[in-house]
Amino acid sequence: MKKVLVTGASGSIGTMVIKYLLSEGKYEITALDLKNKHTYKELKKYHNRINIIYGDINDSTLIEALVKDHDYIIHLASIIPPFSEISSNLSRIVEYNGTENIIKAINYYNKDCYLLYASTTSLYKDNPSKVKDEIAKNDLLSFSTNKYNVESLIKKKLKNYVIFRLPLVLNSTNDTSMIYTIKSQSNIEVTTNKDAAYAFVKAIDYKDKLNRKIFNIGMGKDGIITFNDLLKNILINKGLSFHYVFQRLFLEKNYTSPILIDSDNLDNIIHYRFDSLYNYYKRLKNKGKKRYLQKFLAKPIIYFKNKN
Repeated sequence: MKKVLVTGASGSIGTMVIKYLLSEGKYEITALDLKNKHTYKELKKYHNRINIIYGDINDSTLIEALVKDHDYIIHLASIIPPFSEISSNLSRIVEYNGTENIIKAINYYNKDCYLLYASTTSLYKDNPSKVKDEIAKNDLLSFSTNKYNVESLIKKKLKNYVIFRLPLVLNSTNDTSMIYTIKSQSNIEVTTNKDAAYAFVKAIDYKDKLNRKIFNIGMGKDGIITFNDLLKNILINKGLSFHYVFQRLFLEKNYTSPILIDSDNLDNIIHYRFDSLYNYYKRLKNKGKKRYLQKFLAKPIIYFKNKN
């Protein structure tokens, strides 16, 4: 039975990765994350079915022990915007130093280990974009700079890897994972945590076709929308939230999630897409059924967005 290590396992993509790996029924799974109330709550439901390790990816002794014993690493541990920009030093330590620690362990102890890394489409300078386009190296968020530097390190140091660049990832269950710092009139392409997670799991079976390559993940033409329309649908179906107010009122709108010319390429190989914006809104609506006050407070904002 192949062994899979998932870092950042309690996140919106990580928990879905675990569900899909379990449904495959052919992997021994280890989940790695820092221990706190959130991670414990998200992972405890799996404690009889997977190995759960609470620890830091910068702990070299721990990472060496885990890398020695695993065939695949789905590396999702990260700090996303806007918190990556508020604490850029911590973001670099988690993103770059943590990944460097994993790479060193792979090269020293287990060179056949296959790394599946979650990068970002916010690297791109233009909209629309594709993998081969120019990277905006001098005009990046700390989050994107760290992702770019990690990509360069992986390509230089490893022989077995695939890099998936993720756009804005929609998650109906956890508002803290939503990035609201995008300009309202931006044309964007999105994916959901369900599709993103399934791509990582499916990629394991397609190692030979994907190895040493970079792919954009996206929903394709069905996932292209203006950010203003996306926000309006979130407000209608879920209502107002603290994270919406904080990010929209007080933070710079500097995150990008461009339309991806080549986002069909990966789906043509591994066929990972099954979700849709319609299903995402439906999940939001189900979660927001009793959020009467939040929906009431959202009405003036929805009215303003419709008017403009």
